[in-house]
Amino acid sequence: MDSGDPLRYSRQICLPEVGPEGQARLRKAKVLLAGLGGLGSPAALYLSAAGIGHLTLVDPDRVDESNLQRQVLYGTPDHGVLKTERARSRLQELNPFVNFTALATRVAAENASELLSGHDVVIDATDCFVSKALLNDTCAQLGIPLVHGSISGFEGRVTVFAPPAGPCYRCLYPEAARAEVANAASSGVVGALAGITGSMQAIETIKLIVDSPLLDPLIGRLWVYDSARARTSEFMIPKRSGCEGCKSFVPRQVIPLGQP
Repeated sequence: MDSGDPLRYSRQICLPEVGPEGQARLRKAKVLLAGLGGLGSPAALYLSAAGIGHLTLVDPDRVDESNLQRQVLYGTPDHGVLKTERARSRLQELNPFVNFTALATRVAAENASELLSGHDVVIDATDCFVSKALLNDTCAQLGIPLVHGSISGFEGRVTVFAPPAGPCYRCLYPEAARAEVANAASSGVVGALAGITGSMQAIETIKLIVDSPLLDPLIGRLWVYDSARARTSEFMIPKRSGCEGCKSFVPRQVIPLGQP
C-alpha cells in the first residue's frame, strides 16, 4: 500500500467537499503544529490520518504524569520522554506515508520566523498568551493562516486568523502579550474537551488546505463550546482599528495547493 492508495483515504475522498483533488492538496501540504499537549495530540493524530504531506511537530517538553489525563498521544511508559520523539513514533505507526519533522524547541522571538517559514498552515496548540501572540504576529508577517485553539475548564474555543481576510489574535485579545499565563495547571481542564477542541482545529486545517467553495473556515468567527451545558456558540470577531498584529501582514506569493 502506498500513500496514493484510495482505500486509506476513501471515506474522505468520497466527500464532495474533498474528492481526489482535495486529497492531493492534503498530500502536498506542509503544516506546523506548535504544542503537543491536550490540543496538539488529537490534532496531530487526525491530520496524520488524513494524509497531510508534511507535519512539523514543535514542543520543548517531556511527558509528565499530569499530562496523561488529556494528552492522548502518550502512555504511562512515556514518562520523561520528549513529546516530539514519542509523538513522531506514534504518528508514524498511524500513517508511515506522512513526513514528520520533530523539533524539541519552543517557538521564540529569535526563531519564530525561521521555524514557520515554508508552511501552508500553522496550528496554535500552545497554552500561554505570549506564545499565541508571537505565533499570530509571525504568521501575519509571513502570510500564513493560523488555526487558534484554547481550552479552560469546560470551555473550548477555535478560530482561524488569516489577515487581511479577517482579524488576527490581537484584534480579539489586544493585551495578549502582557496577559498572565493561564494553562491547564492553573485553571484546570476536562480532558475530553481537549479532544473535541483539538479535533476542531484539525478540521479547520483540512478546510483551509482543501480550499473547497463548499467549505467555510472560521475566519473572523469564534467557535465556543460550553461542554458543561452542551451548548455551542459562534461570535463574529471584528477587525480592530490600528491593530498592531494586522499591520504586520505581508502578502506572500505562493502557488495555490493542488496546482503545478
